[in-house]
Amino acid sequence: MKKYSREDQMTMAAWAADCAERVLPLFETAYPEDNRPRNAIEACRAWVRTGVFRMAEIRGASLAAHAAARGAKDNDAACFAARAAGQAVATAHVPQHAYGAAYYALKAVAAADQAGAAAKAAAEREWQAGRLPEGLREEIMERIAVQVRGGRVSIKLRKDEGF
Repeated sequence: MKKYSREDQMTMAAWAADCAERVLPLFETAYPEDNRPRNAIEACRAWVRTGVFRMAEIRGASLAAHAAARGAKDNDAACFAARAAGQAVATAHVPQHAYGAAYYALKAVAAADQAGAAAKAAAEREWQAGRLPEGLREEIMERIAVQVRGGRVSIKLRKDEGF
């Protein structure tokens, strides 16, 4: 697994939180009383701001967001949005979780509007890429693909050696 500097990891975490926050309304509209994904994003941002890492808090926030995703299994967009939040906060522990936040955010965008999924997912991916510093952009975005086959949109996260 590739090692990232602490500075890169914090940059990736802030970016992952941004990706997750963009799709958070898809969860909060469907489940307005459930703040677990929002809390995960806030925990991620707190780590980036302070550098204080408490594994129990990071792990708890991530697991809670993923539990919220399981509770939203009948709403794909909401489910993927909650997963994006869970992955974002987990970036504090393992930098590669940032990829998961972007991946699930793209899946949420595509699930939210299946008729316009290709265009919206492509635009979201472009936004994601534009938010990364040049030194990380190519490396991260080459692993995240929006594919259209037979009119269906597929979001892929390429995991191979070094991931």
